[in-house]
Amino acid sequence: MIALSLAEIATVVGGQTYDIPDPQVRVTGPVVIDSRKVETGSLFAAFVGERVDGHDYAADVVAKGAVAVLASRPVGVPAVVVVDVQAALGALARHVVARLGATLVALTGSAGKTSTKDLIAQVLQRKAPTVFTPGSLNNEIGLPLTALSAGDETRFLVLEMGARGIGHIAYLTDLTPPKVGVVLNVGTAHIGEFGGREQIAQAKGELVEALPADGTAILNADDPLVKAMASRTKAKVLFFGESAEADVRAENVRLTENGRPAFSLRTPSGCSEVTLRLYGEHHVSNALAAAAVAHDLGMAVEEIALALSEAGTLSRWRMEVTERPDGVTIVNDAYNANPESMRAALRALVAMGKGRRTWAVLGQMAELGDEALAEHDAVGRLAVRLNVSKLVAVGGREASWLQLGAYNEGSWGEESVHVSDAQAAVDLLRSELREGDVVLVKASRSVGLESVAQALLDDVQGGADAR
Repeated sequence: MIALSLAEIATVVGGQTYDIPDPQVRVTGPVVIDSRKVETGSLFAAFVGERVDGHDYAADVVAKGAVAVLASRPVGVPAVVVVDVQAALGALARHVVARLGATLVALTGSAGKTSTKDLIAQVLQRKAPTVFTPGSLNNEIGLPLTALSAGDETRFLVLEMGARGIGHIAYLTDLTPPKVGVVLNVGTAHIGEFGGREQIAQAKGELVEALPADGTAILNADDPLVKAMASRTKAKVLFFGESAEADVRAENVRLTENGRPAFSLRTPSGCSEVTLRLYGEHHVSNALAAAAVAHDLGMAVEEIALALSEAGTLSRWRMEVTERPDGVTIVNDAYNANPESMRAALRALVAMGKGRRTWAVLGQMAELGDEALAEHDAVGRLAVRLNVSKLVAVGGREASWLQLGAYNEGSWGEESVHVSDAQAAVDLLRSELREGDVVLVKASRSVGLESVAQALLDDVQGGADAR
């Protein structure tokens, strides 16, 4: 964070100082909410959670080097006390972003946000110092923390924005006003909370409505609901996609023999070849969004193509591909799941597994509301249509719907199996895997299926080769 005195912080957040001998002492380290991440010069924001009260750690964090605590009550050590810690954190982020002068790039979408954010960051880092959202910390707390991690040298700030309802993205853009806004897609993630895709589009479009007249809205020309958002912004519009009308588009899209996408990247300034290190054709759209951002910010097409071709996965459990010494390949995509990302992951599995046995170990897709039965059934059926060798549906009711869809689509009833939990899935795979098999593991985060991938990797002595 840029250095700020406690007196200035108190003014910005509308707080009162307690037990602070010198209000001019400055916060020079990161703002954190986890006492284990405190460094010398930190500001610790004390949140009250369901099981833990951050205020209880006040003395400990100051002993570790924190300058003060941002708190909702006096804690007996240096503190800036406010009515609402979350609101104060947001106000502080707004102040720091205004001071920075960095170009703020924000992105949202139903699927692919984190992968695209990682691509954008890796491309822009070639141009200037860039700070970006770690993992998927894209909510009312994670986003301000990311913004506050930027320093005086930061030139690009790349922020992922999530939403679980109308007004959420508008709130986030008020905290961190973007100059460039990217909308990837409108799918069915969280449709149970929103009520329909049109409502999701309404929420995602809040990002382009927040852009200034001299900003840029970067929109997916291949998604009609996103394309229509062009009418909701006063900013310049730049389209990306495989459509011929896209300003930044992919031509001659193909998959390499190991399932990595390759294509010709065409921008208004020229054309260059890209071969991604990521797996699955769905990453073409993500890469085009990143290329559109880079083009808008002045990078040459050859530089963009090289950066995309060298970019890797920065966030864990997202199409992490590891080959065991015995020739079994584990694809850990267990961080989250929705119908769109499930379909993309299954297609990637099939592309990677040509000539090999393929296993799809799948669990519940959460927050689908009334669409849950139909969507789980459809994913199960797709696994069979794509000729996945075997679907292993893990968990309760929703997993049974996955398996039932596959069973009804299949010919012999042997294309799928339903198991009760992660351990049962591990036991099954341990008994049946053989050399050359490819195993995809994917479910919503709450299911915790990453434990299946980890167990299969831990089984093999001598380590594994992450590709």
